[in-house]
Amino acid sequence: MTPLDNKNPPQFAAMKLRPLPEKMAPCTCDAPCETAAAPLENINGERYSWQVTGMDCAACARKVENAVRQIAGVNQVQVAFATEKLTVIADNDIRKQVEKAVQQAGYAVQDENAPKASAPSRWQENMPLLILIVLMAISWLLEQFNHPLGQTAFIVTTLVGLYPIARQALRLMRSGSWFAIETLMSVAAIGALFIGATAEAAMVLLLFLVGERLEGWAASRARKGVSALMALKPDTATRIREGERQSVSAQDLRPGDVIEVPAGGRLPADGKLLTPFASFDESALTGESLPVEHSDGDSIPAGATSVDKLVTLEVVSRPGESAIDRILKLIEEAEERRAPIERFIDRFSRIYTPVIMVIALLVAVLPPLLFSADWLAWIYKGLTLLLIGCPCALVISTPAAITSGLAAAARRGALIKGGAALEQLGRVQHVAFDKTGTLTIGKPQVVGVYPLAGSNEESLLALSAAVEQGSTHPLAQAIVQEALTRKLVPPQATGQRTLTGKGIEARVEGQYIRLSAPDKLPSEVLDAALLADINARESQGETVIVALRDGVAIGSLSLRDTLREDAREAIAALRNLGVEGVMLTGDNPRAAAAIAGELQMDFRAGLLPEDKVSAVTLLNQDAPLAMIGDGINDAPAMKAATIGIAMGSGTDVALETADAALTHNRLGGLAQMIRLARATQANIRQNIAIALGLKAIFLVTTLLGITGLWLAVLADTGATVLVTANALRLLRK
Repeated sequence: MTPLDNKNPPQFAAMKLRPLPEKMAPCTCDAPCETAAAPLENINGERYSWQVTGMDCAACARKVENAVRQIAGVNQVQVAFATEKLTVIADNDIRKQVEKAVQQAGYAVQDENAPKASAPSRWQENMPLLILIVLMAISWLLEQFNHPLGQTAFIVTTLVGLYPIARQALRLMRSGSWFAIETLMSVAAIGALFIGATAEAAMVLLLFLVGERLEGWAASRARKGVSALMALKPDTATRIREGERQSVSAQDLRPGDVIEVPAGGRLPADGKLLTPFASFDESALTGESLPVEHSDGDSIPAGATSVDKLVTLEVVSRPGESAIDRILKLIEEAEERRAPIERFIDRFSRIYTPVIMVIALLVAVLPPLLFSADWLAWIYKGLTLLLIGCPCALVISTPAAITSGLAAAARRGALIKGGAALEQLGRVQHVAFDKTGTLTIGKPQVVGVYPLAGSNEESLLALSAAVEQGSTHPLAQAIVQEALTRKLVPPQATGQRTLTGKGIEARVEGQYIRLSAPDKLPSEVLDAALLADINARESQGETVIVALRDGVAIGSLSLRDTLREDAREAIAALRNLGVEGVMLTGDNPRAAAAIAGELQMDFRAGLLPEDKVSAVTLLNQDAPLAMIGDGINDAPAMKAATIGIAMGSGTDVALETADAALTHNRLGGLAQMIRLARATQANIRQNIAIALGLKAIFLVTTLLGITGLWLAVLADTGATVLVTANALRLLRK
């Protein structure tokens, strides 16, 4: 009997979670964002990790990287903004130097395993802004009654607001970030003081600090999804040893430990259920709203909640290697996989910022030098141009949209590994499907029992189940399961013997019962009528097994791997997007044709793994192709496609190879993913147009003398807010 497809049994999938943050923080950091470095796994040296706080956006993470990278002995450095984790690989112990460099760059740092410091109160966080607002109000009032005194008050207000910003600018310059937004603001404010624009200098700093606080709030919102994921795993656990219960740290648990989780408690590690039956709420992990029922031996992910009873489990994951830990690692890795357009914007910004500073300088000095124009007026225009040229909105335009797109996908049970994969997904025009486990359920079911004269359905099924009892073959298990479903009691079988490539036989009630594929039997065993019936059923995609008793046919059974409930709807949704599907399978052509016919799609059958790779490569030459599958034999084809997508129930190899995964294991999410990827690309184009369009408008109005310093800051902050708000619309897609 031939398996329907070459599959390994589904294993517990580490990616079957929802890890991404909900929102993207607006950015007022400097433009340069380094291209992703080589994977840390490929670098030699000792690994050290810290938690960094105070980062408002992904560009802040690049500032920390730049500061640490200058330390002698550092081989590689990576900062994951979403998890606030700094990882350094070095030849020797450079922990003190790293902590000093990060602090000098203006960020707080502590050891990864140290207890988290208490967050400052809102009053402490907002103190500098509140002081500046009060000073601005006092200065404005004094200006109304006494101009000289008011000017002095504005100067004092500017200096108070400038101190922390200029100090941060100097820190960043020392750590290698020369063109930070803090530098631009400091130059503009000092220049405004020198030309007597004291009120506008103070207003520039006030607007900047307001933007900073808004970013801090947005950054905390951005990390809520990750923080919630980290909070799913409790810090302590109840371990049972020699009948005694011990309360231990979750970090002390090791594979083989037996733990207890009370009703309403969360699992501190991945575990194998020892309780005969229990229900678990996995909604925070998978998005499924209903509790999932599990039985003895099932794998349960860390963070799942026992619904209604005390349960006992055996720990199967090491510290730092649970499902939640692996997902957090995937989030960090996803930040390395940035979209090509995002890398282009970063490279562009790296050139753009110093060029803008040079242009602003030329605008300030050339007209007075060449045309005897008014120095103060043109210096003022140069300073305004400096602020207009701030690249914040442009830099945030792409990562804001991509992060929102990734978060929206995660909310709907789709994990996409970074911006590059999201961009590739938006280009897809064809999708290649594996059959078994992807388009179909992956478990054959008995769809018909056909006894011949002298037998009946119950006896035929009972005899067949007796022969197959104890076999691990998918078809054998389907026959036994069908007998149990019908509440039949199979008789005792003895002398079971597998006939290699032909079937299986055993002695039941003193008679030899053999089950075999029709084409493995002598031609004289099957009469013309039975053979015609078998051919008709096989042409419909059914797998037929013939039962013989002492060499005489007593009937046949039909089995079939049935379509997923959402397969037709999913294929139709893809067609509506202009995406065509093709099925690639190792199954026989007749079974493949039957499934493909139901879905009205093209197919290739009888393929070995290398044949799937060849087919994907050929299809990929015509148009960008996505390959979706769930087995080990699908992994090479996924790698060969423009983008590989894994089903959440698939093997670990398929999940690790794929660029994206349907964690909820529903095909309907595929069209949603593509639709969302295309919407994200459109959103990025809109954001870039907003950022550059507003700059162009205010550039013209500045040179014409219509707009000034405070409007320049307002325009830049407004553009940042607009592109962020536009990106957040993706969360509702």
